[in-house]
Amino acid sequence: MKKYILPLLASLLCLSACDDWLNLSPQDELTPDSFFKTETDLKMFSNSFYNSAFSGTYFRNQSDIIIESGLSDNLRGGNSREVPNSGGGWSFTFLRKINNLIEYAGNCPDQHVRDEYIALARFFRAYYYYTKVIRFGDYPWIDHVLGSDDEDLYYPRDSRETVLTHMVEDIDAAIAGLPETSSLYRVNRYTALAVKARFCLFEGTFRKYHGITGYDHDAAHYLDLAAKAAGEIIDSHKYTIYSTGNPTTDYMKYFMSTDAIAGETILAVDYDNTIGIYHNATWYGIKSSAGRAGFTKKFVDSYLMKDGSRFTDREGWRTMPFTEEVKDRDPRLAQTIRTPGYRREGKKTELPDGPEFENSITGFQTIKYVQPMELGADGYDHSFSDMPVIRFGEVVLIYAEAKAELGTLTQEDLDKSLNLLRDRVAMPHLDLAAANANPDPYLGSAEYGYRNVTGPNKGVILEIRRERTVELAQEGDMRYFDLMRWKEGKCIDQGMYGMYFPGPGEYDLDGDGPAEYCLYSGTKPSTSAKYVLEIGKDIVLSPDGLVDPVAGIAHVFDEGRDYLYPVPINERSLNPKLSQNPGWNDGLDF
Repeated sequence: MKKYILPLLASLLCLSACDDWLNLSPQDELTPDSFFKTETDLKMFSNSFYNSAFSGTYFRNQSDIIIESGLSDNLRGGNSREVPNSGGGWSFTFLRKINNLIEYAGNCPDQHVRDEYIALARFFRAYYYYTKVIRFGDYPWIDHVLGSDDEDLYYPRDSRETVLTHMVEDIDAAIAGLPETSSLYRVNRYTALAVKARFCLFEGTFRKYHGITGYDHDAAHYLDLAAKAAGEIIDSHKYTIYSTGNPTTDYMKYFMSTDAIAGETILAVDYDNTIGIYHNATWYGIKSSAGRAGFTKKFVDSYLMKDGSRFTDREGWRTMPFTEEVKDRDPRLAQTIRTPGYRREGKKTELPDGPEFENSITGFQTIKYVQPMELGADGYDHSFSDMPVIRFGEVVLIYAEAKAELGTLTQEDLDKSLNLLRDRVAMPHLDLAAANANPDPYLGSAEYGYRNVTGPNKGVILEIRRERTVELAQEGDMRYFDLMRWKEGKCIDQGMYGMYFPGPGEYDLDGDGPAEYCLYSGTKPSTSAKYVLEIGKDIVLSPDGLVDPVAGIAHVFDEGRDYLYPVPINERSLNPKLSQNPGWNDGLDF
């Protein structure tokens, strides 16, 4: 799949792909000393940084709230997760490119240009290390170009304290040196502030909930940095939450837009139909060959009613028919999954498009990122809507969460951050006092929610997590790593169910009157329904009538092992000074 953050990326005689060139003296005429002399050189070389940092299927990451017909190894856990021989996210290729630019940027005589591109490289170095710390914890800090005989090639892992300290130094240098404005597809000062807020929130909450102490900087230090970085973006008034005043479509339209929408978008990946730069998001939502992705019932149940009351406070909420459970909910639900009356934008007929079990194993079928039908984006690798990877919607959630975890959150803080998201969809504001006076028992339960939230701010922290889950659904791997930082890996053990069916019968799921689904046991009935499914064969139901797409498939999280990824065997074999993460057995005895 081709992914570029710029419409056209110049290739630089394979410089960005050649590790030998980056670390050793080449024998040809093009050397580091003869390059990096102009702004064009620096820009061409750094263009590849965007691909390295923001590649991957951003819309496709399984977690406890969205699954596919084949559960990922991270969800299956147990023996499905093993120490790899190589790979697994342990790679220094991107880092070598970054350090090369920093080292040789001095070749450029224009100090302004030189300083800006060094700031850009330090942004990407901080981002690179963020992706390593959230996976591995401790990780070697390397801030210079290594030769083949450099002793640092065989250095132990640095502590997360050391790495985070350097990350903050790098990102602060980027904030100071990057321009205030740029295109939506290039990093600027506010991109750096947003990334600082993101990784400081991760580290602050990780240290708090995992009980990490003994370092120079505690959890509160990083939470404070996160709140200040996010607050600076909010107070700058440079960004807003996208809204045209239509709460029933604005959230959905933001994500299906062909061109990234300025205002809310801080950084986006640029896709372009005219030059054949595509992704697969539309295909992922509508085709059975794409994994049959489906949101889980736990996720759907977490949406509030449109009047702000809790769906899970209603009698019979767990076994409520689909057409009933999605009525009068937070408008984002009907802009995230197919609900009765949904009709694909651009469709020529007036017939609604109901949920399709052939394309969604839970029945809760995603519509986020699905482009209008007339654009012809349905095929494999043929979507071309720009992909927002950092947006103001995340920033306001970071601000609210960091302040809540610090214990300094006020109603004014909520109104200038999280409640802006609720304004877009005409939802009542989150009330700080009311939330803390009556914490949601559903969100606080071991069966459906989070076990580790305590204290006087328990209610509002749970509500912020609800808002984050709803607002950022299907956006990168944030949900999975949210569970890791909150020490809530046991959410993966919770039920992964779909829609409720009381038993055999005919069902109208698209809201047009006639039934399009018929479920049966035993003899196949005569029916006009389009889809006829045999219970136990075509569709599996739990004893209480919930679609059970993972029946018989274990999904188990190991609290003593799975919060960190393992260091690959080959890396430890080459460098015995690298320690292995707890709980991972790689067969090496040093």
